[in-house]
Amino acid sequence: MNAPDARLERQFERIARQVPASRGFLDWVRKPNLHVVRIPLAIILMLGGVFSFLPVLGVWMLPLGLLVLAVDVPRLRGPVGNAIVRLQRFISTSKRWFRKKFHRD
Repeated sequence: MNAPDARLERQFERIARQVPASRGFLDWVRKPNLHVVRIPLAIILMLGGVFSFLPVLGVWMLPLGLLVLAVDVPRLRGPVGNAIVRLQRFISTSKRWFRKKFHRD
């Protein structure tokens, strides 16, 4: 397994740890024979992320769609893995900043 594949795999595992309810779905969607389901699902998720201003859809759908699509498109694995890592670091840093800024003892 090369570095981009390993990084993508780690991101799937990290998401499964952070959102335990997603583990079954993430394990199912990564099965090798499901590319027929995975590609349309990724496109639907990305479209849902684009239309995040609607009530049910959200911005969370765009990175998840890219992550699912990267399973089948090897050229996306490196950039998507890197982007997911940067996004998670940004979220973590933002949470710490807000806690520090607005936490009152």
